[in-house]
Amino acid sequence: MKDKNHFLPLLIDMNDKKIVIFGSGSVGERKANLFSEYAKVTVVSRSFSDIFYEMERKNEVILFEADAEKLTDKEITDIINEAFLVIPATNDRSINERIVRLSKSLGILTNQVDAIGDVTVPAVIKRGGLTIGISTTGSSPAFSRFTRQQVEKIITPEFSDMIKIQDEMRTYLKNEVPDQRDRKDILWDILESKDVWTALEESYEKGFKIAQDIVREKISRKVR
Repeated sequence: MKDKNHFLPLLIDMNDKKIVIFGSGSVGERKANLFSEYAKVTVVSRSFSDIFYEMERKNEVILFEADAEKLTDKEITDIINEAFLVIPATNDRSINERIVRLSKSLGILTNQVDAIGDVTVPAVIKRGGLTIGISTTGSSPAFSRFTRQQVEKIITPEFSDMIKIQDEMRTYLKNEVPDQRDRKDILWDILESKDVWTALEESYEKGFKIAQDIVREKISRKVR
């Protein structure tokens, strides 16, 4: 078994990356639903539920009707050719292992549902520009989901608004405050301002205005 300690969390731009999923059961459906929001997804299965046809219409998921057990190695290789990630999610372990073997022969990463593959898919929390991935490296998917639920109670929608404020103020300060350390201090003052966070609970505009006031006051002090 691969040493779990070798796994490193990474954020990867999935735009235009090819993902191939074998199987249309509950796992295949969940994986297709997730990855189709970010990448080009192909699902290989003997049949598809209405949910997959909806993903085909909405997210341009490619549905490839075939029985993986009856496909030759050449046919599977042709399907996964140039894929970034292959996910064997059939209900037959031997088929999944065969797909993994063929993927590895082409240097393609795999995410396995019945073993630890090259890639583990974390439970994901997104709040605008903030992305948080939570994983137990396959040891306990249920605990990953539980942890995500707990973190979601803390990471409120205001976090997304604060990121927007930080981005805008950072850009503004680059032109107004020459010293990088001074810019950092001002941005931290905004982050730690209870007034800004409280205002964001009402609206982004109110939080932004208070952040602007903080910046103006800090800059005026530097000028004096």
